Amino acid sequence: MIRPANTLRPILALLGTLCCTVSVQANGSDLMVRIAEVEVQEAALEQYLATVKEEAKASVNLEPGVVSIFPMYEKASPTKIRILEIYASREAYESHLKTAHFLKYKTTTLEMVKSLVLVEMDAIDSETMSQIFKKAGSKAP
Repeated sequence: MIRPANTLRPILALLGTLCCTVSVQANGSDLMVRIAEVEVQEAALEQYLATVKEEAKASVNLEPGVVSIFPMYEKASPTKIRILEIYASREAYESHLKTAHFLKYKTTTLEMVKSLVLVEMDAIDSETMSQIFKKAGSKAP
């Protein structure tokens, strides 16, 4: 059985709590899911990582409609960032774009980013999503 690394357990637990709460409100059908594919200037990588971490934390903690802003990078190419974004609805996403923490992230990282592609996704099985996060979160210490 594959278990998440100790550092991921608190994040997965938090995602599980938020996802379950939002899926009840949104019934899974209103969720907006996408993956942001970001490539960062190598010289700015450390600063970008600190900035995106701060923005993700603020979004998840302060915005009830933000289920996930989960940044990660490719192990073989750390300048290639992927961000799993899950919002309770299109309206939650639109609201997110107007927050002070998102606008700070966007303006601060503008010159750091080489490329940005936003890939809109559709869940194949949104009913099971809350169970996935619950299962991962139950392993938290």
